[in-house]
Amino acid sequence: MDFSDPLVRMVVTIVTSVLASSGFWAFLQRYFDKNDASKKLLIGIAHDRIMSLGMQYIERGWITADEYENLRVYLYEPYHDAGGNGTATKVMNEVDKLEIHKAPPLRKS
Repeated sequence: MDFSDPLVRMVVTIVTSVLASSGFWAFLQRYFDKNDASKKLLIGIAHDRIMSLGMQYIERGWITADEYENLRVYLYEPYHDAGGNGTATKVMNEVDKLEIHKAPPLRKS
């Protein structure tokens, strides 16, 4: 790349000006703030579902394999990877101790 070429110098000047401008950095900050709020909202919703479902299963005393997979793989693991706190982990640890059934057990009359 020949920096003595006026076209190259002009392009480099434009690119560095855009990167150095406060508007560009303000745009990035707004983008990441919005993303952060969305992430917090998703973590909150996942936390609520983990706590609600987990407590239902704990009170019931058993869980089906499908329910366990839904709770562990699709809710808890993404929640944990996103930085969720320890309260849902406590509930998940209790759910892990439950008896897992392939299908709901038959009720005795």
